[in-house]
Amino acid sequence: MRHDQNQRKSSQNSKVETQEDLVERLNEYNFNVTQATVSRDIKELQLIKVPTPSGSYVYSMPKDRKFHPLEKLGRYLMDSFVKLDYTDNLLVLKTLPGNAQSIGAIIDQLEWEEVVGTICGDDTCLMICRSEDAQNEIRDRIFNLI
Repeated sequence: MRHDQNQRKSSQNSKVETQEDLVERLNEYNFNVTQATVSRDIKELQLIKVPTPSGSYVYSMPKDRKFHPLEKLGRYLMDSFVKLDYTDNLLVLKTLPGNAQSIGAIIDQLEWEEVVGTICGDDTCLMICRSEDAQNEIRDRIFNLI
């Protein structure tokens, strides 16, 4: 048992450079995983490889994840905003192709009480607001982010 604990302590201090390293490490902790499972999890967690001072690469969380969703929304809007139209309690946000779903996901993540939900396609995000006043508030927020 002591040898197992020492092995775990030493492995906690080492860097994970490959998916195989991660599989090995998880197996040490009795997590029965395969390289395919780890690969899918790495993609889902959006892990990236970053260089170390020694020149090797290790897995890390992307720096973007440290930002608040509102800051991320502002960056996405600045990069892909085309136009915003509105009527009653609805906002229609047009983006460059391929960006509307990401923007809608961030808006949903923000859980603004004024927004009931979003429906997004490739370049259009429909925001359904609770009222016309709520639509005006969200429209102003979006324009302030741009």
